[in-house]
Amino acid sequence: MLKDFVVEALDLATNVEEHLLTLERHPDDMEILNAVFRAFHTIKGGAGFVNLPAMVSACHLTENLFDALRTGKAAVTPIAIEAALQASGFVADQLNELSNGADPASLASMPQDLEDILTQAIEGQAAPAAAAAPVPSAPAVAAAPATVSTTPSINGGASVLGADGSLDWNALYQAVAGGVGDAPPAAAVAAPAEVADAVEDSSSGHPKALPSATPKAAAPAVTPNRRATDNQPGGGKEESIRIDAGKLDALLEVAGESVQAANQAAVLLEKLQQFKFEGTAAALMSTLAETLGRASRYSSELQRATLSTRMQPVGRLFQKFPRLVRELAKDLGKDVDLAISGAETEVDRVVVDSLYDPLVHMLRNSLDHGIETDRAAAGKPNKATISLKAWQEASSVMIEIFDDGKGMDPDFLRKKAIGKGLIGEHDAQSHDEALQLVFLPGFSTKEVASSVSGRGVGMDVVKTAVEKHRGTIRIDSTLGVGTRFSIRLPIELSIIPTMLVRTAGAALALPMAVVERVVELPDDFDEVGGAPVLRDQGRPLPVHSLAGVLGYEPGNERVGIVMAVPHPYILGVEAVEGTADLVIKPLTAIQTNGITGTARSAEGELVLVVGLSFLLEGCRASAKAVAQV
Repeated sequence: MLKDFVVEALDLATNVEEHLLTLERHPDDMEILNAVFRAFHTIKGGAGFVNLPAMVSACHLTENLFDALRTGKAAVTPIAIEAALQASGFVADQLNELSNGADPASLASMPQDLEDILTQAIEGQAAPAAAAAPVPSAPAVAAAPATVSTTPSINGGASVLGADGSLDWNALYQAVAGGVGDAPPAAAVAAPAEVADAVEDSSSGHPKALPSATPKAAAPAVTPNRRATDNQPGGGKEESIRIDAGKLDALLEVAGESVQAANQAAVLLEKLQQFKFEGTAAALMSTLAETLGRASRYSSELQRATLSTRMQPVGRLFQKFPRLVRELAKDLGKDVDLAISGAETEVDRVVVDSLYDPLVHMLRNSLDHGIETDRAAAGKPNKATISLKAWQEASSVMIEIFDDGKGMDPDFLRKKAIGKGLIGEHDAQSHDEALQLVFLPGFSTKEVASSVSGRGVGMDVVKTAVEKHRGTIRIDSTLGVGTRFSIRLPIELSIIPTMLVRTAGAALALPMAVVERVVELPDDFDEVGGAPVLRDQGRPLPVHSLAGVLGYEPGNERVGIVMAVPHPYILGVEAVEGTADLVIKPLTAIQTNGITGTARSAEGELVLVVGLSFLLEGCRASAKAVAQV
């Protein structure tokens, strides 16, 4: 029950922050006010039934505040928004601790400063007409009172701790079940004693059944993962269930293997059909072909359905950032607006879970390094804009962060990197190469480290995290205009469309995301600076030997693959053997330059998968490593 509550409450807490930041811009939006009130009330109810008194206290006070706001007894002011944000932050922190396995008894009590700011928000915003009503006080959590407090709040709540610091179930029932005032007063008074009796009996090993009214109040909190449709007669059906991610991964593994087996069986059948069958054997072969086709179709559908269960919208990740930008901009004394678009774009859940830290690093750098402190002097509006957007491009997902700040000076970056001994005097000569220097470990343009940046860590971690999921990241920047970070990631991590090639006797797979077309290579090439070049569609493109850059002995490579990358080039191979959607197994035990995983072809042959980032960077990393060897 605790696990289900934490999962559901975390969703509510994240949505609360998003609602509060919207409410700050639109203080008269009653729909948002009601949504925030309901969220805190729901979390409070669940926290009460799983015995989390500090969370109950924080939600109870915040619920009182929003009850006053939505009924017009108070106005939405900065202190009210700040108090609610602090409360949602406290609740989210406790929920995160619980999700990480913390013992509920080890959670901290509600901080005094949180209680103070919530009380100030309630008192400072109260309308004169409400002055005669008793102001609700926070339930005593940090210090236990001498007697049980039963002073009702606006919503009929009460302190939930007794003199010995233990949970007072009578008061808890009043705070949770009586908070909305839906039940008649008599029921609200009579029911707590019955709840207490049931708890006492259960503690002695003889649970006592609760009256029928009690489970109705408890049901929404006890089963937070049940989502029923209101239009269903007699209760409604569940629209979704929660499944452990490990089970989905295992299902995807089995689905992938079934597709592989079906493909191999199809290849064997094709070879068998080259022989002549007559009579019963011919009929059996025909039935086998039909059955195998059906099995192959169903296994592919199973694989697609399983993959779709792993897909999640990036909005789940994006909605965490408005508050981060708001608070950091306030700390830096800057006026910044975060514009989010494309939140509905879907990507593998593993990518969503792992992108939080990289995006935080980039947003912090944009705020600290990119946005000017004095924008008027630069002839720009005082309010800066950082845009965060996502969209789908072929089989990839693009995520872009753009700030309209001062931009990056490539010459300055190059001098800094040389001064720190990170590169040589003649390295990173081009504009693009100089911008990529920020991804070097230990690189920073700050002379003095601050709480935000300057220690030379962060951007190299970003690049590592993106490349871990076969993605790439690029920087484009113009002085005085702004800086753009572009991340490209595969939509599905486990299956990718590939082109199968062979060179130096090795079977290799290239991601189709960077394959433009196939051309024939001549016997002799023109040369530029001693390197082979082939003119393709009027543009001279450098030619790399795939065998050479991977460390194999180059053979007779007469087929060229034009790579659709920022700086196009041609990759030479011996033969192209077709295309296939491969189930990729990442390399974990060993690390091979340029190779990110393995797969099985339809014939069952082991295929090495060439890394997307390696190809996007023009095979330079691998070529450099081979030269050093």
